[in-house]
Amino acid sequence: MRKNRHKNKSSIFPIKVGELKDLLQSKFENNPDLIFSIYQHQNKRIAVFFISYQVQTDKLENFLLQPLLNNKKEWTSESILNEIPLDNGTTKDKLEDILQKLLIGEAFVYVEDEQETVSYLLPKKEKRQLTKAETESIVLGPKVAFTETLMTNLNLVRWGIRSTDLVFEEIKVGKLAPRELRLVYLKSITNETDVNTMRQRLQSLDVDTIPDSNVLMQYIEDSQTTVFPQFYSTELPDRFCYVVASGKVGVLMEGSPNGFIGPSTLFSFFESTEDIYMRWNTGSFLRLLRFLAMIISVLLTPLYVAAVTYHYELIPTSELITLGQSRAAVPFPPLLEALILEFMIELLREAGARLPTKVGQTMGIVGGIVIGQAAVEAGLTSNILIIVIGISALASFTSPSYLMGTTIRVIRFPMIILAGLFGIIGIMLGICFLIIHLLRITSLGRPYLTPLYPFKWKDFNKVLFRLPLSMQSHRASLLRTKDATRYSTKESKKKKDIDE
Repeated sequence: MRKNRHKNKSSIFPIKVGELKDLLQSKFENNPDLIFSIYQHQNKRIAVFFISYQVQTDKLENFLLQPLLNNKKEWTSESILNEIPLDNGTTKDKLEDILQKLLIGEAFVYVEDEQETVSYLLPKKEKRQLTKAETESIVLGPKVAFTETLMTNLNLVRWGIRSTDLVFEEIKVGKLAPRELRLVYLKSITNETDVNTMRQRLQSLDVDTIPDSNVLMQYIEDSQTTVFPQFYSTELPDRFCYVVASGKVGVLMEGSPNGFIGPSTLFSFFESTEDIYMRWNTGSFLRLLRFLAMIISVLLTPLYVAAVTYHYELIPTSELITLGQSRAAVPFPPLLEALILEFMIELLREAGARLPTKVGQTMGIVGGIVIGQAAVEAGLTSNILIIVIGISALASFTSPSYLMGTTIRVIRFPMIILAGLFGIIGIMLGICFLIIHLLRITSLGRPYLTPLYPFKWKDFNKVLFRLPLSMQSHRASLLRTKDATRYSTKESKKKKDIDE
């Protein structure tokens, strides 16, 4: 049985049981959930204390209290550790340690006048069943999603990567309410610089509490002012495992149903695990389609506003007549018209996301049709603009990452304003600013636009499109992995028949 003895100058022991009870109750503000029981045993008083909803009470009674009170011998801290049939027994003598461990499900036993108290970890953990992913819907591949229980998530990752090289490095963050993290990587593949950078950022955090891994990401990102996410957050264990196996670093957090991965590039947010499960040409088509959809979502509405406001020569003559008729009754300039409609679309989208599933779907469909038709009939907007903004909204949904989809929606507004103020020149200014901004972003110190900058032609088939598996024998060079080879090309080219 493992024994951990902590001798410290700030020890509160030995102490009378009554004084210990008053001290703990004062720390917990007389919380009724703090159970402090005092037993008289062999002319000594023994205190057993714990948080009621944090501890498995049946295990506490059967394996701790019954052996403790039914035995006629005189107990000491050492004899309790040696003879009570429970594992994970430790001794503590510092008040701060006792308070912290009470909150994570430890039960304490103190024999009056002893130099330390004995504790056993008996946590009562609530967890939900494994379910399908909600925010990352896929057709092909595993459907199971992470849960809020760290041990369950670690088990899912271990099933996905059954290798002795897989490392789960424990780190704790938060001073007021510490949270347990796991740094996940393959020690024979992952670049040590990435691991050390991620570890240093996590260990150097000096915050009271972190509620979720998405909040944790914002603390350790390279730049906290940009609208672009620098780590990929996922609730899919298969995606998490695939990216870790490729040489990246993952982080899982207790209480969070998402893990995040770094370093990530802009192109990482348009990749989906479905691209791997499909044929290489089909997967490449879908991936390129998502990039095209991003460009359409950002530029289509600004181009409409610029053309209608300043550049009528860009519109075909036959379409110009139809456009003029549709805008004849609209009292607003194209810029204000587009902003009003974009704002309405965002309201519908946010309302649909916050309402219950069935009500939200009905709200999005019926609300879009009714409000759009009413806006056209009332002369608030033209029917052509409704089509343009509808296409832009649909294009923003093609990103597998919700964070990147939201980023695209935010970028669209300043681009529309620039188009309304300066026309095509304004759009070009916005594009130039966007490219310069992306060139300055890094993720764990790695360039955000790799392989475009710095230019790495060999990595294009890893991010922009896919090649057949027989032509992907090496991992992406941008990760600088310890082992860049995925498999032997000589063996992969051999086609073996059953009669060979």
